[in-house]
Amino acid sequence: MKIAFLSTFYPFRGGIAQFNANLYEELGKEHQVKAFTFKRQYPSLLFPGKTQYVTEQDDAKVIESISVLDSINPFSYFSTAKKIAGLEPDVVIMRYWISFLAPALGTVARLLRRKGIKVITITDNIIPHERKFFDKPFAKWFLKPINGCIAMSSSVLEDMLSLTPDKPYILKPHPPYDHFGAKMEKNEACERLGIKPDKKNLLFFGLIRDYKGLDLLIEAMGHLDDSYRVIIAGESYGSFDKYRDQIANLVAKNHSLAERIVIFNRYIDDYEVPAFFSAADLCVLPYKSATQSGITAISLHFEIPVVATRTGGLEESIEEPGIGILADEISAEGVVRAIESYFSHPDKSLFTENIRKFKETMSWKSFAKALVDFCESL
Repeated sequence: MKIAFLSTFYPFRGGIAQFNANLYEELGKEHQVKAFTFKRQYPSLLFPGKTQYVTEQDDAKVIESISVLDSINPFSYFSTAKKIAGLEPDVVIMRYWISFLAPALGTVARLLRRKGIKVITITDNIIPHERKFFDKPFAKWFLKPINGCIAMSSSVLEDMLSLTPDKPYILKPHPPYDHFGAKMEKNEACERLGIKPDKKNLLFFGLIRDYKGLDLLIEAMGHLDDSYRVIIAGESYGSFDKYRDQIANLVAKNHSLAERIVIFNRYIDDYEVPAFFSAADLCVLPYKSATQSGITAISLHFEIPVVATRTGGLEESIEEPGIGILADEISAEGVVRAIESYFSHPDKSLFTENIRKFKETMSWKSFAKALVDFCESL
């Protein structure tokens, strides 16, 4: 099969680019695949992080791609469709995760469909976590010319079907990331992070945004005993000041928290990821809303169980395969109960066993095969 893949690729960085690189490599083992990416993904003024691009410290997969699509230049929409059509692909794959890209991707999809080219999309989100009034109409407009959708969680699938109920689809969860290397010994990992291996380490990892509920985990630390430490690792999209103020208020009441709340408020380069997850006993996702999470995929790779709130696709990705524990409510108290429930479990090795079983069925090979079979069925 000849496949054109239009999405975020090197030199862009982040979870979506990592996902695309893994899938590109897997598809390329049996099919002819060509990657197309952005000339400009987000205007600098609209990007809340420090950089959209890979740095020297990133251990990113270098995927050869054609930089063609400018998200805010309509002329590039036509040149992108022309270049992709010139490849004469059997199918074009697009990723959809944010309404901002709907005009660009939707226009390219329409132009390709006019040429009789099949277009499918892998949907991370249909309705973003931080919602705006135009999210639904933009998503509906994008989806209209698409031949079929691959949803990675049931909540995303429900959103998609609410906008386009007759669209062909499959549900295929996010595979575990496997490009970060081997797990380290906890003592070595803690040494690299500059902490002692004397606590139950809770890891909050990834981009810090309001919907991810870091405030709930910080509040939860005020209710957990001195045997617990939280490691906060990730770049903040927006000011981190409110979290620092929250931590300062807690420390004023309990001075031991000054050493038990460890902060790495910056982008975590790929080569650093093994140390953070190897130092962790538990990964905590206290999300207030969610679809699915790439952080879960990293935890699976390092075989770290997960505590999460019961929201969006987290429930099906964690509770059903038994790789962690879900909080009984989206609150600091609920997070505390879930964390304590994990550490008081009579046989925590069951979670590790379940993770290993789950990984066997959720490979990139399995995801790629499901995608190809779906394309051939349309």
